Amino acid sequence: MTTVASTKTPAPRRTRIRIAPGLVVAVVFAALFAIAAVVPQILATTAPTAQDFTAALRPPSFEHWFGTDESGRDLYSRVVHGTRESLLIGIGAAGIALVAALVLGSLAALGDRFTSAIVNRGIEVVFAFPILLLALLLVSILGASAWTQVIAVGVSTAPGYARMVRGQILAAKNAGYVEAARALGHGRGRILTRHVLPNAVRPLVAVFTMAIGQSIVWASGLAFLGLGVAPPSSEWGALLDAGRAYILQAPWLTFVPGLVILVLALTATSLGKHIQNSLEKGE
Repeated sequence: MTTVASTKTPAPRRTRIRIAPGLVVAVVFAALFAIAAVVPQILATTAPTAQDFTAALRPPSFEHWFGTDESGRDLYSRVVHGTRESLLIGIGAAGIALVAALVLGSLAALGDRFTSAIVNRGIEVVFAFPILLLALLLVSILGASAWTQVIAVGVSTAPGYARMVRGQILAAKNAGYVEAARALGHGRGRILTRHVLPNAVRPLVAVFTMAIGQSIVWASGLAFLGLGVAPPSSEWGALLDAGRAYILQAPWLTFVPGLVILVLALTATSLGKHIQNSLEKGE
């Protein structure tokens, strides 16, 4: 008897897509923040300026989830309506910081010896200043406002990002694909625009995401010191400043906005790290 070999092909293995629980949580919070910024009426329970003096300084409850302030305004609704302004400050400051970092980092890495030395020394000098101290100096010169917060935080955080951009460009300049492009006779301008800058700028996508949360934290610190958006704004830093006078009598007025700022910063950092890991795996 002869045995007949089986011709059946093995069934293909199913690939399981693993999604990190932390990423899911970050995406959910990011979606909630986005809804609050675009259409706060969906999430808010009352108008942010609606006053009820009979309900002043009430702690968190089923009626007022985050409690009320000294005028009886619902803190939850004020936090929701303040999301847009807080995010705009964070995005604006992060945008200014990264644009300035891209310009300064490119000059430091690609300029001639004199230009590179001047820019590098300038970056190091500004980087030596504490971020909050430099931001306070700029706000004291320009005056307290939302735009001042954006400029002050953006300028103060730019040197750290500029050093990173400079390192990325220097690493890309010495990469093997750049050497191959030179061997093929490509011009310096084409190498910069096609190879060096795209590969150096790509990590900034993740950095920008993380910078938004960091910028909001720094801007809220300025507002807590009385150098931010003036009341009755519901911007998160302004809520921190307003609750400072009642920190012993009504601690939720400071604790809740601070917790929301922390959650946003953690959300932005988590999304940024995931984007960074995805970019590194794609290389």
